[in-house]
Amino acid sequence: MKRLASLLPETLFGRTAAALLVAFLAFEAIAFGVVWFMVIQPLAARSADDLAAKILLSAQTWVELPPQTRADYEMELAFRHDLALAEVETRLPHAAEVNYFGDLIAAALSRRAGQTITLKRAADPGWDWLEIQVADTLLRVGFDRRRYVLEAPLAAIGVFLLGALLTVLTALFMVRQVSRRLNSLAKKAADVGQGRTPELLPETGARELRELTVAFNRMAEEVQALLENRTVLLAGVSHDLRTPITRLRLALSLLEDSDATLVKRMEHDLDEMNRLISDMLVFARSLKVEALHDIDLTQVLDDLATQAALLGPLEWMAGSPCRVHIGEAALRRIVGNLLENARRYGLGAPVTLTLNCTVEEARIGVLDRGPGIPSEQREAVFRPFTRLETSRSRDAGGSGLGLAIARQLADAYGWRIELADRDGGGLHASLIISRGT
Repeated sequence: MKRLASLLPETLFGRTAAALLVAFLAFEAIAFGVVWFMVIQPLAARSADDLAAKILLSAQTWVELPPQTRADYEMELAFRHDLALAEVETRLPHAAEVNYFGDLIAAALSRRAGQTITLKRAADPGWDWLEIQVADTLLRVGFDRRRYVLEAPLAAIGVFLLGALLTVLTALFMVRQVSRRLNSLAKKAADVGQGRTPELLPETGARELRELTVAFNRMAEEVQALLENRTVLLAGVSHDLRTPITRLRLALSLLEDSDATLVKRMEHDLDEMNRLISDMLVFARSLKVEALHDIDLTQVLDDLATQAALLGPLEWMAGSPCRVHIGEAALRRIVGNLLENARRYGLGAPVTLTLNCTVEEARIGVLDRGPGIPSEQREAVFRPFTRLETSRSRDAGGSGLGLAIARQLADAYGWRIELADRDGGGLHASLIISRGT
């Protein structure tokens, strides 16, 4: 069952087309068999038997006629029945081409005449010839093959096949229209899932498709409204929280006689709260997709490497230009977060930034020499506020939103982030950007 399912096309149109094709071939095979055995074969046998009787009767009549009237009789056979008849001395050496109706005629003549008769061919390719022995006379009879071949049943089968084929093509056209609408809905749904505001689909077509399109358009508008409300809500919360934080910072600055260590610790906590609020706001806004532009990845990474090198050792070698059509702000945020994580957890070793640009994709690598991330936890670290206590503790800093923001931004633009072990120890984070989009 699984093997059969793997052979089926993946698309709705492909599966429908395959099902219709199988049904069409099976139906046509059964219909052709019924028509052949019930109509064509009996008619062909009857027509061949009638022609055999006419040929045998004509030959017997020719022999019984007086010699002076035989020429007129031959002319009458040619004019009225398309039969050529004449007395010969030798037989034709070459057999006629094998065909179903000719075999039936030869069999009928052999049965009626009581002798073995085979069809022969002569100079005219449209005529079949035979020799028949009547009394002591060898007669050669020829007939126009095209006149006696059954064409009406074959034409009826052709019309029948054409009608069935048109029916299948019409059904495929209708399924194609539905599949296009469903594909459009799937693409628009992907845009909604990535935070984009899709163009509303036209509410046309059959009632079921109209209802589905109306529900989808309403859902898209509601999702966008929810995202905007979430961003506004978090922005308001961050603003309201920053106000008391600012007042607390001001109050701490006035406590000159207090314990300096306690004040410093409280200021550190306030900084941590402020940074956490900023990260939450960035995370909420990360679904907002910016306009795409043609940029040179090498130039942007060179700029990011220059900035990151001010905070710690970094290895980067600019190469050839690599132009892509992407959102630059999102790229800077993702690579910046990956560089910050590599610097923070890299145990002071130099961070390596790489770019591998091919025709299909651009792969940006950020490599560190830190403790790495266990393979079973590499997907969990992309969830908001997820931190690995064994390898990336709170003492090292970080809110647990850096990778979540990077993943959410990458998903919004159709990019991929992969985490793997680095040769020699450490983590190898990759951002893969398709150059075909």
